[in-house]
Amino acid sequence: MEWWRSQPEAWAACRETPPPPAAVMPRYVEWLKALPGRPVFAGYPAAFDFTFVYWYLIRFAGESPFSHSALDIKTYAMALLRKGYRESVKRNMPKRWFDPLPHTHRALDDAIEQGALFCNMLAENCGQSLFIAGDEQQS
Repeated sequence: MEWWRSQPEAWAACRETPPPPAAVMPRYVEWLKALPGRPVFAGYPAAFDFTFVYWYLIRFAGESPFSHSALDIKTYAMALLRKGYRESVKRNMPKRWFDPLPHTHRALDDAIEQGALFCNMLAENCGQSLFIAGDEQQS
């Protein structure tokens, strides 16, 4: 709660007319199942985020399309950077991995930011051009 006190705008945003989990989690499962391929959860940190999302999926949708597949973005960075886990923090990651997105501590903004980070890391690892969130084309 101390952290939330330091982020009053983020706290207000997450408390603004939140829909009930029983209504949104089944819709989330439908959306995941409509995506191509088998979903893998990616998070930063996956250990916290996956556990949280998995609990909500099981409790309110009765299933998890992710099964037990979760990828930790920081651990992926560790492998790409060939550094120790504790050294693989955002300030040590290449600037090219980050899109110019706001870091607001609002859940949706943070999820988009983390998704863009992961997509850029994955693209670089696979030898593809980087994707810039909000851009119509790859650069």
